[in-house]
Amino acid sequence: MSFFSRSSTKSAASSVHSLAKGKEVPEPTSKIFTTPPEGITPKKKWEYNEEQLAKIAELREYTSTLMLPESDPYYPWEARFLADPGCHPRYMRAAKWKLPDAKNRIKGTIEWRREFKPELIVPDEVSVEAETGKIILTGFDEDARPILYLRPGRENTETSPRQIRHLIYHLERAIDLMPPGQEQVAIIVDYKSATSQSNPSISTGRKVLSILQNHYVERLGRGLVVNMSWWINAFFTGISPFLDPITRDKIRFNPKLEELVPVHQLDCEFGGQYNFQFDHDEYWKTLTEFCRLGPDGCRSNLQGEKWYPPLGNGIKAAMDGLVPRKGSVVSGDVVKADDPEADTSIPGLAALASGSTSKEDQTAAERIVEQTREGQTTESNGEANGESDEAALSNGLAKTKLESGEAGPVPAVETKPGGPVGDFVFDHPPTTPEINEALRAAA
Repeated sequence: MSFFSRSSTKSAASSVHSLAKGKEVPEPTSKIFTTPPEGITPKKKWEYNEEQLAKIAELREYTSTLMLPESDPYYPWEARFLADPGCHPRYMRAAKWKLPDAKNRIKGTIEWRREFKPELIVPDEVSVEAETGKIILTGFDEDARPILYLRPGRENTETSPRQIRHLIYHLERAIDLMPPGQEQVAIIVDYKSATSQSNPSISTGRKVLSILQNHYVERLGRGLVVNMSWWINAFFTGISPFLDPITRDKIRFNPKLEELVPVHQLDCEFGGQYNFQFDHDEYWKTLTEFCRLGPDGCRSNLQGEKWYPPLGNGIKAAMDGLVPRKGSVVSGDVVKADDPEADTSIPGLAALASGSTSKEDQTAAERIVEQTREGQTTESNGEANGESDEAALSNGLAKTKLESGEAGPVPAVETKPGGPVGDFVFDHPPTTPEINEALRAAA
């Protein structure tokens, strides 16, 4: 029997009707919550023994040997990622404190980030994916985790790498919204109105899992799935062999969301008192401005200068001039940027202390944006010269194709912007091979 079997608990969305019948629905609003409400703070506190701290230090020493040269325009972003106090501990926990495994994992992530550059996804590149609100970031659960709502029923585009970039863009924004002390996100997946045409294929699900499990390790705090139908159960069964056991344990089906999320932070559609009405323009503007994102994907400070906000304690703490304490291994251990105990490995620390950004930092940021644009132009030229999307991405796609029924780690994939990739467009009900694959996985 599959662990994805339905819960006997009523669907969370069914509480919407009871709310509408028994309670007054609050006034609608298009405002999103970007900071936790008063009294909602992270509850999980990571503590490490001496042996674990020694392994974390050894992993840090190892990654210092992998870093790009300072002359590389992506260097400040890589240094920023590795300076996150929770970064190395997350990889050690994910590797179950096996140092060789942790080294392999973090090396793979460093290489992936150099190729994908998730910090520099240009808002306009993925804005079209956000027009229907199929992914919305707003509110916090009882543990101050930012909430990502995923609604496959609102799908508005064909399957393409841009859809994955849109999801990663929102994950990066969720990390921006995490308050000091919080390292994880809560994801609510609502299958209301979803069809087999709008739901991603098992192959696409594996690609997403590859990125989340390999490159956003220990970032999922809760995965809450509501309004499941039989074919969705088959879909989850099909990808279950590729889920890390710890990740599987964090997923719940048809839970009572009111017990996990403060009602004033929970969408009315799920029994809360937050009557959120999606307005794309207002949502996109609020999110990009709060996260200090410019049109080119780079960050800017209050003076409008290029900026590398320290990672690990949220964008608000960074705006307040807070940075990790030197040697810290947990989120929430912060000091002012001009404090002698501040972590000096953070790129642009002097700028944080003085409120300005050096000309060199601005030049580096501009170079990397230009390189990203040139790469996208090259891809467009290849298409204009008659090269199909499938041919252009064949090497990357080859990495993601697994033999039917085969379980094991999902390989890294190429996920560049581009048009729909024919093999992975899920424009049909589940086929016999897909159903058979799900049944084999459930056996």
